[in-house]
Amino acid sequence: MAQGWPSSYGGVMLQGFYWDSFDDSQWTVLEKKADDLSGYFDLVWVPQSGKAAGSKSMGYDPLYYFNQNSSFGTEAELKSMIRTFKEKHIGTIADVVINHHGTNNGWFGFPAETYKGVTYQHQSTDVCANDDGGKAGEQARKEGVQLSRNNDEGQDWGGMRDLDHNSQNVQTIVKAYEDYLLNDLGYSGFRYDMVKGFGASHVGDYNTAAGVKYSVGEYWDGNANTVKAWIDGTGKRSAAFDFAFRYSVRDAINSQNWAVLGNSYTTGLNVDNGAYKCYSVTFVENHDVEYRSVSEQQDPIRRDTLAANAYLLAMPGTPCVFYKHYLAYPKEIKAMIDARKLAGITNESAYQPNRSSKDYYANVVKGEKGDLLVVVGKGANQLDVPSSRYKKLLSGYHYAYYLAREAELPWADKANGSYESENLKVKLVAVSADDNAQLVYTLDGSTPTIGSDKVANGTEITLPEGKTILKVAVLSNGKVGEKVLTRTYMVKQPEPFVPQIIRVYVNTEQVGWNDYVNIHSWGGTHVGTSWPGDKVTNKATVNGKTWFCKEYTLNKANDYVNFVFNIGTATTAANNQTLDIERVNKTSYFVVTSTKEDGKYKVNDETFSVTKIDNVRGKEAPVSTDNHYYTLSGQRLSKVPTQAGIYIHNGKKVIIR
Repeated sequence: MAQGWPSSYGGVMLQGFYWDSFDDSQWTVLEKKADDLSGYFDLVWVPQSGKAAGSKSMGYDPLYYFNQNSSFGTEAELKSMIRTFKEKHIGTIADVVINHHGTNNGWFGFPAETYKGVTYQHQSTDVCANDDGGKAGEQARKEGVQLSRNNDEGQDWGGMRDLDHNSQNVQTIVKAYEDYLLNDLGYSGFRYDMVKGFGASHVGDYNTAAGVKYSVGEYWDGNANTVKAWIDGTGKRSAAFDFAFRYSVRDAINSQNWAVLGNSYTTGLNVDNGAYKCYSVTFVENHDVEYRSVSEQQDPIRRDTLAANAYLLAMPGTPCVFYKHYLAYPKEIKAMIDARKLAGITNESAYQPNRSSKDYYANVVKGEKGDLLVVVGKGANQLDVPSSRYKKLLSGYHYAYYLAREAELPWADKANGSYESENLKVKLVAVSADDNAQLVYTLDGSTPTIGSDKVANGTEITLPEGKTILKVAVLSNGKVGEKVLTRTYMVKQPEPFVPQIIRVYVNTEQVGWNDYVNIHSWGGTHVGTSWPGDKVTNKATVNGKTWFCKEYTLNKANDYVNFVFNIGTATTAANNQTLDIERVNKTSYFVVTSTKEDGKYKVNDETFSVTKIDNVRGKEAPVSTDNHYYTLSGQRLSKVPTQAGIYIHNGKKVIIR
């Protein structure tokens, strides 16, 4: 029988799309990322790949099963991507949408399709008797056709016809479709959409018929017990997304109370000694909960994306990284995956809470090769971790990883990949109980020996320009350790950085700050202000709203500025201030809301919905008065750019080669 998900599985999955990712998730685009993803992501879940009812669709309005020409590319391009992924040891997970199905000829006119000489077509009798709140029944009586005798086993969805999975015809079609996905297209497994809509036992039956290795259901429920019941209903032949884990991470981050992460220790599928760890696919964000726009804010994590992923990638369960997060922080997330795999963490690893407070949360996860201590929260890098017990592997904004010293493993703190750097430095670490342990390494791909270059523990080495295959091993008590770490780097000289000017726009209508706003700023190369900050009265009108605005200069590629908006004097502003806005590195638009959290006003980032190319200067400013050059992200340059790229100048695109 199909198990539904492997036990003691050490793989990591990537959700290779976000909502309306029609450019970033084209099959041809994803295929080109195969080398970058290989060695890090073992599975990539891609959008529903069949032709949908909409002319441009994410695929959740399925119309065809066997016509695989979608908004993400052609069937030939899909097969090429899957084949390339497979060559790079990456399995592709299909989004299987079988709760409902579209029609192209009235309410019940399903398209007929032929596969391997057999014609498949849903009939009106395959539609649940109570579909669409009874509207389908009314329409069936008008047309003189019959529906199924069975009511919907789960939640109704009014957008399309809900299928009765007790129908033999439906079962025959789905089984043929899944055989096609696995054996003709080359998919490795299934992600079942909206499994609350039909009986869990059908997923188990379909997986058994397909013999599929990887199956995960979207049973959208924060109560882990109901998700467990669904897994049981499949005969434990499918994994499920761990929504309880996701909600604990969201709540901890959005409330800035990191102790809330302790809730997942008792409520998630991936809890210590839990019988359902194997079936837990953990995540912190997906296409349904991500922030899409001001009008579709959904239910996102509002800050600390890196800390969220650090926690995700350290914990048991099979982590599923969100594509937007990976696109924003590829090097950091890959380094986290390196640490996970170095420690040998699997979907069934045990873990134990270590320490907890509002400012941080720490767990020790027991990997097959060593114990990994993960610390997240704004106090993560201030936590006193005993050096006699642990070696630090990674640290960043609100997260840190440590590995128990008895692991006897080598570590390099930079992930594989291409880097633009004048002198790329890689820190080599010996995770060893030997205080005098050193590291031996080579840069030509050869296996290090006792005669290779030696460095002290924690030394940073500088890599040359071009391709380097770094191999590192621990040298302890005159012996070279058996474990050899390999990294492949491509180093190129960066283009000279041109200082960039960004604008910060603040709308304060909801809180009635009409005359001015104080902008307290700090961080990066910026010279910070004294509290309560600079008094700003300069205003601009953009998209019909009035914004206070101020300019800041970024002096290097990774520069940023942090902000707090407030009114009043140094003594009174504390009672009239916003939450912190952190790591701003582009022209941005913020709205101070009337809603408070911990006594401070919340701020909405409306950059995505406001910033368009024509709005870089604000609609009220005549084009002729602004001769600056702008990047496509809205950053104003202080001089004519010398770096090749596309810029906006006097309202037109300019290509500099």
